[in-house]
Amino acid sequence: MGGDDAIRIPLGQWVSDLIDWVIDTFGGFFDVIATIFGGLYTGVAWLFLTPPFWVIIIAITAIAWLAKGYKLAIGTVIGLLLIGAVGQWTHAMQTIALTLVAVVIAVVVAIPVGIWAARSQTVSAIVRPILDFLQTMPAFVYLIPAIFLFGVGVVPGIVATILFAIAPGVRLTELGIRGVDKEVVEAGNAFGATPGRILRQIQLPLARPSIMAGVNQVIMLSLSMAVIASMVGAPGLGRDIIQALSRVDIALGFEAGLAVVIIAMILDRITGAFAATGPARRPRRRAVTGESPATAEKEPAGA
Repeated sequence: MGGDDAIRIPLGQWVSDLIDWVIDTFGGFFDVIATIFGGLYTGVAWLFLTPPFWVIIIAITAIAWLAKGYKLAIGTVIGLLLIGAVGQWTHAMQTIALTLVAVVIAVVVAIPVGIWAARSQTVSAIVRPILDFLQTMPAFVYLIPAIFLFGVGVVPGIVATILFAIAPGVRLTELGIRGVDKEVVEAGNAFGATPGRILRQIQLPLARPSIMAGVNQVIMLSLSMAVIASMVGAPGLGRDIIQALSRVDIALGFEAGLAVVIIAMILDRITGAFAATGPARRPRRRAVTGESPATAEKEPAGA
């Protein structure tokens, strides 16, 4: 027996025993989570795969047009048609469905936690090391507990994707809320606005660029993890990429990789455009102060 073995701490075995205990104790809870996540994915995948491909192209193009204009819309049409032309349409829609489910769940959790952390130093101190842990963990490691808790399939892929992508959403939401000018918040308090109204009508609108930047990062990380999640049975473009690696199939790998890049570019441009669009200042001020539009119009231009 070597010296290293003599002082070895069985940390891995302790973690394995802990996971076994969690599965035995909370197995019913994880079954419910698996049913919900699986149902959400099935519904979103059906939404993208059931209509003709041109209907999906028109819908995504319309969103791109509203977000950033005709240039992005034209690029979106070309990119989606190219995905269909190389035979990756079904797998691309499966990847988008998995990404959207993971993003929605991650954002629904991340934004409230970020707001809570911004309002409480105690919560921020607790959340910060957890986020550091999640962000420094290698992507493949997330698959290990996910597959033990949920088996093989799309659900462990969604869970791993959420854990991998949630941290930027929390951090940038907290940063955005904390970055709101304190004088503006104090003005809201002076006019008798409640904390909830200050959050809804002052802090969230002013923090919108930072929050949307966080959502953008969540989407990009989710898309990258959705590809890796195919290693535990999640459907989508990742399967073709893994097959291409195992078979050294350059053609298949290039086509699947190109589809991932196109999807990433479209989602990045759309969310980036929404992040760059901010509400006007005067409507926010009137909402807090109760000032009438007629009074606001009489303000000097430099007010």
